[in-house]
Amino acid sequence: MFMQHAGSAGKYPTGAGDLGRRIALRRQQLGLSRRETAARAGMAETYLEYVESSPAAVDIAALTRLAGTLGTTPQQLLGGGLDLPPGRGRASTRPVLTELGAAECWARLAPGGVGRVALSTSEGPVVLPVNYLVLDGILVFRTTATGLLASAVGTNVAFEVDRLDEALSTGWSVLATGTTAILEDQETIEHLTHRGFPTPWAGGDRDVWVRIEPTAVTGRIIRTEQTPPPSASNH
Repeated sequence: MFMQHAGSAGKYPTGAGDLGRRIALRRQQLGLSRRETAARAGMAETYLEYVESSPAAVDIAALTRLAGTLGTTPQQLLGGGLDLPPGRGRASTRPVLTELGAAECWARLAPGGVGRVALSTSEGPVVLPVNYLVLDGILVFRTTATGLLASAVGTNVAFEVDRLDEALSTGWSVLATGTTAILEDQETIEHLTHRGFPTPWAGGDRDVWVRIEPTAVTGRIIRTEQTPPPSASNH
């Protein structure tokens, strides 16, 4: 059991608990319980609960073990590199690139989150991030009435979602193409509004609901020879 005390040497300050939130999120992405994670990292479950829920300070050795258990690095758990593009880690010496089937693609799209919409404008191609969800095989997001995304309604666009795990040199991407249209079903909009999702991270009055019904969905996954294909539920 690792019992640390804030302020002693060799500790990482966690600020407002950002470290704990990253640890909990990564653990959940891997489908690990708190008990499993603590056992693999050689620490008490009560201590891990404390780290995840409090602005704690973590011993370097303990954090390194925890990062290894979660297949990441201490720097990533601490938020290092958040102002840099992803994918700067070293590629695997023996990467395996394979196509994802339609069902596998949809399994990765289904949880929703942040994706990118690529569209054509009079000034050239533009790619914009959006918070999205999947509703009965339809991609849905919100935008402003005067924005580029609203002006592109009725046109063919591409929608891309991806995920990288730099610690393991693995990742996947899914690309959907289809025509955008306004979501006009008020009952559905009210239901989604009450759910409070997707709530655009950019904020503001984004009361135009746009839908994309994909006509094609493709995807690829990169893994190593030693790493089995990751489960969509873990990403």
